[in-house]
Amino acid sequence: MKTRVMETKERHDKGFNCCQAVACTYCDLVGMDEETAFKACEAFGAGMGGMQGTCGAVSGAVFLAGLKNSCGDLNRPVSKGKTYKISKKIAEEFRKKNGSIICKELKGVETKQILRSCEGCIMDAAEIIERLLFEEEN
Repeated sequence: MKTRVMETKERHDKGFNCCQAVACTYCDLVGMDEETAFKACEAFGAGMGGMQGTCGAVSGAVFLAGLKNSCGDLNRPVSKGKTYKISKKIAEEFRKKNGSIICKELKGVETKQILRSCEGCIMDAAEIIERLLFEEEN
């Protein structure tokens, strides 16, 4: 797989929120069509519904982790631990690179010190998931 990092930026430039930009770029690799991913991720933008909580780009990345790793077995859901582990790794790597996974901290809402732009967050999340989730696709 060639890198799709710039495709995440292009989607954001078209008006996709941060979560949608990340999730929609890779949804085909986890068996989801783009329209469904777009709809499912709409409420996660601007730090989860505009509340400036968890960064939408991080939310999109962990959304993909669930789709990629879940066993999908409704009667015996045994894959949560593995999915939580990879989701935690995504969040930790993002935090290490950017200083936070919280939208308002990244945007400098209270401190007036921007840690990372939305575009940068989206591209960082894409780079992380390409390495952690889709490396075997390369």
